[in-house]
Amino acid sequence: MRLLLFGSPGAGKGTQGKILSERHGIPAVSTGDMLREEVRQKTDLGVVAAGYMSAGELLPDDIIIKLVRQRLSQPDAAEGWILDGFPRTVAQAKALDRMLAEHGLAPIDRVIYLEASPEVLEKRLGGRWTCPECGRVYSESVPTIVEDHCDDDGARVIQREDDKPEAVKHRLSLFRQSLPVLDYYRPEGRVLTIDAEQEVDAITDQIVADLQRNPGSRVGLGSRADGANA
Repeated sequence: MRLLLFGSPGAGKGTQGKILSERHGIPAVSTGDMLREEVRQKTDLGVVAAGYMSAGELLPDDIIIKLVRQRLSQPDAAEGWILDGFPRTVAQAKALDRMLAEHGLAPIDRVIYLEASPEVLEKRLGGRWTCPECGRVYSESVPTIVEDHCDDDGARVIQREDDKPEAVKHRLSLFRQSLPVLDYYRPEGRVLTIDAEQEVDAITDQIVADLQRNPGSRVGLGSRADGANA
């Protein structure tokens, strides 16, 4: 199973990715998490990425494609994966198709588009706090057990710079530039659009129901039809 989670920052891609990963036994691959780890470790890629990320800009296609190619070639991704944050451009989508074809694999099974209003997204991102050590994210719906401290390692949680108001508006604007990716996948019926303003469990149930109805197919079904307005 090869899935893409597509949606704006704050739409719940990370949450659904983790749930689906545990349910299906395939890795959730977040390009944002990978880049932040590269920056934290101060690798060559991390140094380059830090410049783009601090300016609130997307990395060039060739850099992000190389990063994803390396990750998807690892053994744990052999039976499938859930991609979060890639592709963000049509060029990246075409590169992903080429990667799969090179390994004799069929195109992706489904693009799951988690759609929410800008007002909801801004509220969610503004109330989001992150552990600087492990990267776990907390919010009003997923609070810490001990106030202001990570449940996993006890580190004091922080609000990332890109979750602050002006940065959030810029990130949402950048996301809108990625919408042509949906148009790339829609002709083959691979897009499932879901209202991301629902409760987490309701979203998961709709995704799982769709995958059960159409295992391995590329026909978009679900609460909203393929071709729904972006």
